[in-house]
Amino acid sequence: MLTVKDLHVSYGHIQALEGVSLEVPEGKIISIIGSNGAGKTTLLNTISGIVKQKAGTIEFEGQTLTRAAHQVVKLGLVHVPEGRKIFSGLTVKENLYAGAFIAKDKAKVEENIEKMYKMYPILEKRQNQHAGTLSGGEQQMLAICRGLMSEPKMILLDEPSLGLAPIIVQGVFELIKQISAQGLTVMLVEQNAKKALALCDYAYVLENGKIVVQGLGKELLCDDRIKKAYLGERA
Repeated sequence: MLTVKDLHVSYGHIQALEGVSLEVPEGKIISIIGSNGAGKTTLLNTISGIVKQKAGTIEFEGQTLTRAAHQVVKLGLVHVPEGRKIFSGLTVKENLYAGAFIAKDKAKVEENIEKMYKMYPILEKRQNQHAGTLSGGEQQMLAICRGLMSEPKMILLDEPSLGLAPIIVQGVFELIKQISAQGLTVMLVEQNAKKALALCDYAYVLENGKIVVQGLGKELLCDDRIKKAYLGERA
């Protein structure tokens, strides 16, 4: 579904990504793990059109992505950024409407809002509440549900568990599992390497802008190099 080939991205003289290549098959969960500054967020920002590459190609369903971010969304590729980025001054329901900005069928939008409420019922209870007053976990769920409102084929999730309590993190990963089970393709950037690897079908390890290890998620969980570097375990 998504193919990245020999991707190079620079910020001035700083090389953020250097020759990154990867594949995201339809219907799968693909995780990207790595330390801070490895280039994970830059990778997602480049795929979604926020950042422009210096070299390399990105193809989504056979189409080369050279469009602006809002045009990428229309192709069915949605990015939920790090830090949630909800519209704090709008209500929960208004945030969901904002996620459906490309939709033309109003009845379908209302139907999708009801789907979001069923998926995460607290949003219905808070629908008229300003989004900025929600807890961190509720804001993260809202951010994901807002992304789903455009009925994407694939969703990019950047650090969805960042700053959340362990019990809330579990809820976030359950939601990711749920939307994947519905057929949505997921690309997950996550510092909680253990949970990301346990959840995903395949994973890539990014270090200093380069892919250094890749493999099935459950296999990498048992890899001594990954245990030592990212899971806090002795090899």
